[in-house]
Amino acid sequence: MGDKITTIDELETIYGKPAAPSVIKELDHIAPPYHALIEASPFLAIASVGPEGLDCSPRGDPPGFVRIVDEKTLHLPDRRGNNRIDTLRNIVCDPRVSLLFLIPGVCETLRVNGQAEILTSPDLLASFAMQGKPPRSVISVTIDRIYFQCQKALRRSQLWHADTQVERETLPSAGDILAYVSDGDVGGAAYDAAYPERMKKTIY
Repeated sequence: MGDKITTIDELETIYGKPAAPSVIKELDHIAPPYHALIEASPFLAIASVGPEGLDCSPRGDPPGFVRIVDEKTLHLPDRRGNNRIDTLRNIVCDPRVSLLFLIPGVCETLRVNGQAEILTSPDLLASFAMQGKPPRSVISVTIDRIYFQCQKALRRSQLWHADTQVERETLPSAGDILAYVSDGDVGGAAYDAAYPERMKKTIY
């Protein structure tokens, strides 16, 4: 096992100084190029922290689902889910969040770090309705830092390459996983068979 890094000085000795482009790309507001990336994204992961630890949760909707309110503020609808509300619990206790936006076919990603709050104004919720169903809340993020990430990670992973796509049937299904962790009390083939219809009724 290699030597353990325990100080920032040791870390910087190994990695050196960041390249100039990686520093100048960081802003404290949404510049027009970053506006375009947010508008094109149908998916993000939101990371949060709270008394019970860390959480990172996926969010997705048609492109532009994250609303740009002004150059410092984003609104993100909290769509129907499993009611664990891990992200929301964390935000109530600690407003710090980080967002990672992905755009299909594009290897640059966009990172946002900021402070979040949960809004429930009826008019605001109604403005985010999909299929006639508003979200239960909206996450408002005030931006501290925003910057794009270069292509290397997605290029190395070949995430968008059609020939790297994994056949779903080669991995355990949701029903399989639930049946395993519950010793057969939940999940199984019946769970998987009912899922497509359940998805139609509960996606919004």
